[in-house]
Amino acid sequence: MDSKKAKVQTIDEYISGFPKDVQKMLQQLRETIRKAAPKAEEKISYGMPAFALKRNLVYFAANKKHIGFYPTSGPITQFESSLTRYKYSKGTIQFPFGEPLPLALITKMVKFRVKEDAL
Repeated sequence: MDSKKAKVQTIDEYISGFPKDVQKMLQQLRETIRKAAPKAEEKISYGMPAFALKRNLVYFAANKKHIGFYPTSGPITQFESSLTRYKYSKGTIQFPFGEPLPLALITKMVKFRVKEDAL
């Protein structure tokens, strides 16, 4: 991510800085998160789009070859068997450009984070 992206103030500004095909994926991810966590606040945190309730729930960011989704380690551990086709680590999942986003899985992970946040 270049320094221009780190200075954006809104998710709309962040998304507008990418090519149209990437914007479409980012917007689709944003809408999926919004539906799964309708009370969450949208914000920019660490230069990335984020959604928060009491704490930050999830982040996402566009990279050179993928969209990074950062739901923290809890959902990744919980849903690890559903992530085998993606690169992932303790706190991040990579969704490659040119492939459909796994919206149902993302929805489940966000809802899991909402429950974790309520504890």
